[in-house]
Amino acid sequence: MIKAYDEIVDFIATGTTPETVAAFCASPESQDRVADLLHREKTTGLIPDESSELDHYLQLEHVMRLAKARARTICAK
Repeated sequence: MIKAYDEIVDFIATGTTPETVAAFCASPESQDRVADLLHREKTTGLIPDESSELDHYLQLEHVMRLAKARARTICAK
């Protein structure tokens, strides 16, 4: 199974522009995976690998939010 955060890593690795960063959205599959992990974290708990996956995703999501804000500033110039 591909980890939810792999999609962000692949996006960055393939090269980007400010416009593509500003427009980036996770796939529905990744969104569903993260929603499932968050739900299970709050209800039944996660195994260590799942907890690590969620932590990595949340860290990368934070970086992507910062990058999107910066990209929008660059695009507005």
